[in-house]
Amino acid sequence: MNLLNDLTSGLQRLGVVSSHVRIGVTGLSRAGKTAFLTSVAANLLTRRFALAPLGASEVPRFDQARHLARLAADPPSWPERTDSVSLLAVTTSIQRSALPARHVRLEFLDYPGEWLIDLPLLAQDFSAWSAAMLRRLEAPGMTAITRDFLAFSAGLPARAAADETLAHAGARLYRDMLGRLREAGMAFLQPGRHLMPAPGPEPPWMAFFPHSGQGGLHDLLASRYEAYLGAVRRDLASPLFANVDRLVILADVLTALHAGQAAFADMQAALSAAAGSLRWQWSWLEAFAALSALRLPPRVISRVAFAATKADHVADRQRGNLAALMRSLTKLPNSSIKTGHFAIASVRCTEDFVWTLEGRPVSAVRGRILGQRAMTRSYPGEVPDRPPDAGFWVHPFLALPQFEPMRLPDGGRLGVPNIGIDALLDFLLEDVL
Repeated sequence: MNLLNDLTSGLQRLGVVSSHVRIGVTGLSRAGKTAFLTSVAANLLTRRFALAPLGASEVPRFDQARHLARLAADPPSWPERTDSVSLLAVTTSIQRSALPARHVRLEFLDYPGEWLIDLPLLAQDFSAWSAAMLRRLEAPGMTAITRDFLAFSAGLPARAAADETLAHAGARLYRDMLGRLREAGMAFLQPGRHLMPAPGPEPPWMAFFPHSGQGGLHDLLASRYEAYLGAVRRDLASPLFANVDRLVILADVLTALHAGQAAFADMQAALSAAAGSLRWQWSWLEAFAALSALRLPPRVISRVAFAATKADHVADRQRGNLAALMRSLTKLPNSSIKTGHFAIASVRCTEDFVWTLEGRPVSAVRGRILGQRAMTRSYPGEVPDRPPDAGFWVHPFLALPQFEPMRLPDGGRLGVPNIGIDALLDFLLEDVL
């Protein structure tokens, strides 16, 4: 990775640099965060970087060795998805002539994508969120999964009394429905901690669901919703998250395109809502509150990299369109934030080649399907460079086989083959150089 050499030489030339950079890594559900962090760790550790101690931190270390071992096995397999916050920390020492060595620490915070989707809740009260969520659940393409919960919701009396049995029954139906929607490829699923609970015993206020009525049940659910928002705010104010000053947001755009119009629209709404809710700036009121509590205001996100994953599932000529599509899906409210848009494959699993179809050459890929030994050729189709119109959904334009990871050279000790990781890190860290 040229970036890693550039990082070292750049730090040597620069007189004063930040010695501690924390990068949040999050994204929509099943976008490939674990594969991304495993690849970043493996490639950094081949170039003058070493794992850094976490000290007295309560945050678990990201277990890159275990995940890399799965990729290096024969046959290789994909790393297991992570289900909680974890931290990858690496460090390097820069020796400058006539000056003491300078130490640089990079921290990558693995932040569950389900929790990212909770951020838009902070701008909504319970009634507004309930109305929006119930409308979304009634959308075409979703009712086959949402039918049972919607029937339960419609059957509640308009002024139902506060009833713990009803609250728990509704919450259980709602949570089960969110799980099935996730399996169907949907991404805008709130509250995220229903799908990815925080560690420890579940508090009673987790038992809530969207409800449009009035009366005691509505008030009970609204009070639990507010308690839930309090937990989200406490997470954001904690040193763990408040010290993140740059961010990677991953999304599996290709799978959403392949899954159909409803899944793509849901992913588009999730990305738009998340991008509009991140900590792009703080108000003077927040600054005053922080200083009154004898602490600094939370850092503002200074750089964000939006990355569409699985770029190796389409041919090289389509990856520019994939990055452009990601750009069109992520409009930020603050134009002063530095943003980059990328098409990446954290762990490459195909190679490009020219395939002749019906007498004409086409750009294609080939790799091993999971569980098979022979190489399979794939012409995945065309990737639009902007949200597709109705005509795109008439025919299945994309085919996405389930490829296994490419065999790692020397068991991963020489790094992990990838697409676009170097360019993404270059963007995130260019001000450090």
